[in-house]
Amino acid sequence: MGKIPTSNPPPAEPTAVQPSQPRNDAPPALPVIVAACFDRLALRQRARMLGRLLASVGPLALAVVGGGAFAKYAIFARLPEVPVSLEDAALATSSQVQEIVRYIEQSNPQLFNNLLGLLARDTTTIAALGASIAALTMHTLANRREPRPVVVAKPPVSAD
Repeated sequence: MGKIPTSNPPPAEPTAVQPSQPRNDAPPALPVIVAACFDRLALRQRARMLGRLLASVGPLALAVVGGGAFAKYAIFARLPEVPVSLEDAALATSSQVQEIVRYIEQSNPQLFNNLLGLLARDTTTIAALGASIAALTMHTLANRREPRPVVVAKPPVSAD
């Protein structure tokens, strides 16, 4: 008996899976925006903004967030605004502010939205921040409040 010719497809070439690259047109994360705003404020405004941020963090988290730099404010943790000294406001780094904001954002997103709204209504803070940062913050806040549509994927149709 003769051999029946078969046509085997050529072996597939292995393809490297490339990790998805971050889009350059994506807006920066909110902790980065808030930290950038914080860096641009005058010392008294920094103290006020830091006080509002710290008031959104519980007493236990104050001992940990920001490397424990704000642990001494734990006794004020339940006040609407923590009285932050000008010295501490001057020593606070943008990475500490990012860590505080990231904590607030993860622990209670609604509280974070309320905090952004409160900061946005503070005309002194908005004037000091500059229009571009303020507009970006407001845009991000507005996008977070919009309901996102639910997308239901349709099952693939078989060729049987």
